[in-house]
Amino acid sequence: MNSPNNPRLPITSPADLLTAVPYLLGFHPTDSLVIVGLTGTRIAVASRADLPQPSQVAAWADDYILSQIRMLRNAAATRAIAVGYGPAATVTPAIDTVIPRLAATDIDVFDALRVTDGRYFSYLCQDPACCPTDGVPFDPQRSDITMHAIVAGCHALPDRAALVASIAPTGDARVAVTRATAHARARRRALISEAGRGGLIRAGEQAVRDMLARYADEQTLTDDELAWLTVLLPVPAIRDVAWRATDAQPWHVAMWTDITRRAHPPLVAPPASLLAFAAWRRGDGALASIAVDRALAANPAYTLAQLLDQALRAGLTPSVLDGWPHPGQPTIA
Repeated sequence: MNSPNNPRLPITSPADLLTAVPYLLGFHPTDSLVIVGLTGTRIAVASRADLPQPSQVAAWADDYILSQIRMLRNAAATRAIAVGYGPAATVTPAIDTVIPRLAATDIDVFDALRVTDGRYFSYLCQDPACCPTDGVPFDPQRSDITMHAIVAGCHALPDRAALVASIAPTGDARVAVTRATAHARARRRALISEAGRGGLIRAGEQAVRDMLARYADEQTLTDDELAWLTVLLPVPAIRDVAWRATDAQPWHVAMWTDITRRAHPPLVAPPASLLAFAAWRRGDGALASIAVDRALAANPAYTLAQLLDQALRAGLTPSVLDGWPHPGQPTIA
């Protein structure tokens, strides 16, 4: 799910919309169903799901439709456009199931499109003058929308796998971080023995302050500093200090991306959850979803990751956190 936090793009045609979709999602979709929600003429939200196999559409549809309706309503969208990416054999059964169910709600279905081999086809328009039966060719590379998006600082990775890889563990540095983590754990045990929980919390608060100062200055943590931070973040009170300090600034997303990629895998749930939070607040629902998946893979019971997963699935917009954090915000383990 994305709540696009992007500059305005002058979308005036289906080809313009299809060129813009990868920039709304952060990657080029394949074998996907995308729902774009509009409030008036403004794109309010966009979501992507894997296309089900035709034999599985009926079982897939109930939960999918409910989640999409919640997403559209939470974003105050009054119209929707559905876009299926892939061959007709897999797109058409999904579209044929989704569109009537959306139309039965208070959501106006503006259009339903299929993108196959560089052409788009409309399921709702029957006018051969604008929607011929053999489709309409379009070339995103020749579109002004691509230029506007790039100038505005938007980006679109080649596919979802590339987005997953962007926060995946790094290779050659893994041994150094693992070794640093072992030393950091010994240091934490010694600190608890000497200064108790209070000393641990103070050390965690200092580690968070050091982290913020370092990345704000466009630097990164050393392996030893990163390992020390990541052995402290599992403590909810320390994690919450970092959580309350995290917002939608681009360098916050970059900071938690770097820490998530480099963290010792068993300790990745807290930084990946904080990356998901920063990305969600920035309107990058695709990255937020990938980060939540990474957190839950490391620790399926991690409460903050579960909470963010629920928020993303419900299509909640970051505006629900306007004014956050509140004084006395409760700790979530």
